[in-house]
Amino acid sequence: MKKTITLLLTTALIGLAMSQSLISDKQKTVLGKDTIKKSKNLFPIQEVGLDTLFFENKNFKLYKNKAHASYYADKFNGKKTASGKRFDNNKYTAAHKKFPFGTKVKVTNEVNGKFVIVEVIDRGPFVRSREIDLSKRAFKEICANKSAGVMLVTLEVLQNN
Repeated sequence: MKKTITLLLTTALIGLAMSQSLISDKQKTVLGKDTIKKSKNLFPIQEVGLDTLFFENKNFKLYKNKAHASYYADKFNGKKTASGKRFDNNKYTAAHKKFPFGTKVKVTNEVNGKFVIVEVIDRGPFVRSREIDLSKRAFKEICANKSAGVMLVTLEVLQNN
């Protein structure tokens, strides 16, 4: 729900900013460049936290196909992770055995093509057949069967250019 509201507000702000620039361009052509002063933006640009929406067009490098993904149990909610951060099942985070903490990973469900981008903040999973543990929110967002506990995914790592 929060994601939908954020998306709508962001879209509205972008539309408003674009309409202001169009009006400004029209005024310049009517009045001439000398008579128009530069106006301040009504909405200053703010830094946005990690969210799938803002990483869609980034460069990702394939790490592994057909990896097994699972999700954290509720009993870990609020506990410290290996990175020192508190685990929150409502954020887009993950545990991986090898990736450095802070690595952004695009996790795509191979059945339906849905994906999320998560940040690695913990070590695990400690089951040999599993490659990555996702937060419950990230897992449920991309899973095809809401009662599933494991799924096959493709893992891609965000490249720093």
